[in-house]
Amino acid sequence: MAVRDETVSVKRYRAPIAVAITGASGVQYGLRLIECLIAAEHEVYVMVSKAAHRVIAVETEIELPAQPDRLARDLTARFGAGEGQVRCFGREDWMAPVASGSGDWQALVVCPCSTGTLSAVACGASNNLIERAADVALKERRKLILVPRETPLSAVHLDNMLKLTHMGGVILPAAPGFYHRPASVQAMIDFVVARILNQLGVPQTLMPRWGD
Repeated sequence: MAVRDETVSVKRYRAPIAVAITGASGVQYGLRLIECLIAAEHEVYVMVSKAAHRVIAVETEIELPAQPDRLARDLTARFGAGEGQVRCFGREDWMAPVASGSGDWQALVVCPCSTGTLSAVACGASNNLIERAADVALKERRKLILVPRETPLSAVHLDNMLKLTHMGGVILPAAPGFYHRPASVQAMIDFVVARILNQLGVPQTLMPRWGD
């Protein structure tokens, strides 16, 4: 008698990329990045700081749950992610993959990145999971992209950016260009997100490359 194979096929996603949203203006950049990474079939690790939840409530009509499990379900439904494609972690989840260099993940994007987070990462504070993940990215020579949205910049901010650049981090300000003649706020958001995806080596169709 033939034996029926009841093995469940589990979808394999591309290498995990972590996205941290902190308490700076511009959560729209972070959420659009998560959406694009999901569409590119990457597994996505998400961290949202307490301050970010406050800013989201002020700047948008979006309500994101604070609890990691509920947040993962919300983002999965919002962006049509596959089962298990989005994983969310809390402020002190030290067992999360991003808390260790032995974890299986490719890069971290802090988008938007508050100047407080920028400072903490520059001095290796590691007081929460986002800061620890950035510290791990630096020590393991993994891609670390910081997307500040602050103006004007003080000498402290500039010193921290220079320090992180020397450490191997990429400072990618949320400063959309206008040579593509954006017709909407969404087009301006996509300009910045396209630059992030280019840095990550993730194919994107949000913006043509210069000269195309």
